[in-house]
Amino acid sequence: MPASHQRINHNAVSISWAVWLAGFPVLIGAWVTFGQQYGEDVALECMQAAFDAGCNFFDNAEAYADGQAEVVMGNVFKRTGWKRSEIVVSTKVFWGGAGVNQKGLSRKHVVEGTQAALARLQLEYVDLVFCHRPDIYTPVEETVRAMNHVIDRGWALYWGTSEWSAQQITEAHGVAQREHLIAPLMEQPQYNMFHRERVEREYAPLYRTVGMGTTIWSPLASGLLTGKYNAGMPADTRASLAGYEWLRKRMESEEAKRQLGAVPALQTLAAQLNCTLAQLALAWCAANPNVSTVITGASRASQVLENMKAIDVLPLLTETVLASIDGILGNKPKAQEDFR
Repeated sequence: MPASHQRINHNAVSISWAVWLAGFPVLIGAWVTFGQQYGEDVALECMQAAFDAGCNFFDNAEAYADGQAEVVMGNVFKRTGWKRSEIVVSTKVFWGGAGVNQKGLSRKHVVEGTQAALARLQLEYVDLVFCHRPDIYTPVEETVRAMNHVIDRGWALYWGTSEWSAQQITEAHGVAQREHLIAPLMEQPQYNMFHRERVEREYAPLYRTVGMGTTIWSPLASGLLTGKYNAGMPADTRASLAGYEWLRKRMESEEAKRQLGAVPALQTLAAQLNCTLAQLALAWCAANPNVSTVITGASRASQVLENMKAIDVLPLLTETVLASIDGILGNKPKAQEDFR
């Protein structure tokens, strides 16, 4: 790995598998893009560009493009010829289809969903498998046991959660401790300059008590933190795709308009640091000591390389710069109260 892209160990305090397993603070995700915005050839260009830059972590889910994203990624793995030991691959199970047994976190769907994902990815195992959302209809103990079954069969090496509450994660750890099972080791939450409460406040005890790592998604707030929405809704964004009407509604909401009010000042700060707003936003996420890796998406190889340059911005995020960002945002979560 080039020296300029070696892992900056800003997570030394937390016992996070991802710091050492992935070895790189930025990864490539397949949401929206793979199998939907573009096909295999562009995916190959993007993944190869990331790999050449030092990124070895690729994220997917059975829900992405109804499984087609995993098919595309699996074909890319075959075309590149990368050694399996060189890469880290994650996927997520929850939404595998419309049928009653094709979604959720029952033992049946966890097992069948994982096997189906492996077939699409053309892999014998994934390094990480996430429970894509909590399942209120399935007992947590059943899900914990199902995930341990997946690991025991060698279909995955580690398991984690995505958008689970701190209480739900704690419950899963309690079950695992009581039954001598493997607990979830990582969480995949949304985190960006506009969405901070859960990662910075709600999960705070879990980093200390269970050494939880995080692979965060939407670091650019679905594009708000790129500046491309400053003048209105562009015609060529993911918000214009069929099935993503919810995203367009979000981008046109009053909340989004308020958030866009902070973008010009952030762009000015980024210019002072000689980087783009997107690079600043990505680096800001990675600078959080409890963020193990930042999931990025891209529609072309040049965009991948631009995102990777966020790593070079990390050393520029001094306490003074971070305080300036907090001043612009005005949304820093309050620290947990100390009543002593």
